[in-house]
Amino acid sequence: MVQIYSAVWCGFCHATKDYLDKLGVKYEDFDIERDPEKAMECVQKSGQMGIPVLDINGSIIIGFDRPRIDAALRENKLIS
Repeated sequence: MVQIYSAVWCGFCHATKDYLDKLGVKYEDFDIERDPEKAMECVQKSGQMGIPVLDINGSIIIGFDRPRIDAALRENKLIS
């Protein structure tokens, strides 16, 4: 399962979601501004306040870090 914690105004969040869309990876998107509980969950998972934060089956990735995203997706057999 892929979860992304994001906000509408965040350019890197949009870039991350566009990248996942391009790869055909399904994800659950949480808008941290509209959902305070998800915002707290995001901080608990990442240990910081920046976004986007991805949770790929327990692998936490902060920011649009394509090499780490690709590695986590491959490790979880979400892409080949």
